[in-house]
Amino acid sequence: MGAWCLTALLLVLLAPVPAGADPGRQLCLTCHPAHYARLGGCTVCHRGNPASERKNIAHQRLIAGRYARFTLKDDRQLRQGIRLLEQYACRRCHVTAGRGNRLAASLDRAAARKTPEQLALSIQRPVAAMPDFGLDDERTTQIVNALLAGAQGRTADDDTPVAVHFNIAAHTGRDIFSQQCGACHRLLSQRSGALGRGNIGPNLSGLLSVYYPRTFRGSEAWTSRKLGVWLKNPRAVRPWALMRPVTLTDNELVELVSILQVAADLQ
Repeated sequence: MGAWCLTALLLVLLAPVPAGADPGRQLCLTCHPAHYARLGGCTVCHRGNPASERKNIAHQRLIAGRYARFTLKDDRQLRQGIRLLEQYACRRCHVTAGRGNRLAASLDRAAARKTPEQLALSIQRPVAAMPDFGLDDERTTQIVNALLAGAQGRTADDDTPVAVHFNIAAHTGRDIFSQQCGACHRLLSQRSGALGRGNIGPNLSGLLSVYYPRTFRGSEAWTSRKLGVWLKNPRAVRPWALMRPVTLTDNELVELVSILQVAADLQ
């Protein structure tokens, strides 16, 4: 029975186009009104299969209208999404539009392989070690548009997927970050995976990389030297800082910096 069905399907797919039929006809337009026709066919923005009237085939890998704004280039929703990617510093852990740290999954790869709805769900229901930004549907949609725009032309990403290990027994609670910082902060590190358990302070993933927000003294990038200054007396840097001083030996500071660092070739 299975072989018969496969043969019948092949006959349908390989059948010649009837005389007078338009092989380029967009059958999507039998259900949906035409719009943005200057951009080309329906699949330019929405993917799908415009050669079939069967909904399950026509809607294959379909991109709904709210997620297809990225194809309009200078769209306001797209601009907002790109701004939010910078605001939430997504590149401190992820690669998007070909740039970022590879501490977590490549968002270019994810945008090429997952549906927009799956991307939105992963933002609003983050996995372990990923910050919960509490984004509403509108801002989530804007970010998904930015991710899809950045992934265009990058579907052949051959980079090895990042394997993130959580709660590594050899490191959990024994490293200097977990002992001195983990009560208030979390960190996704290249060396030891996910560390820390606190949400009082900011997430420190990628702190010493170019993709972390420039928040030292208001607008300066963090460095290992500036981190030492901060830990010694946070209020000397920021008068209203709530963080207490953290006393570390020189060796402990070196260990902490090694945990926080991200290899230059991952940026």
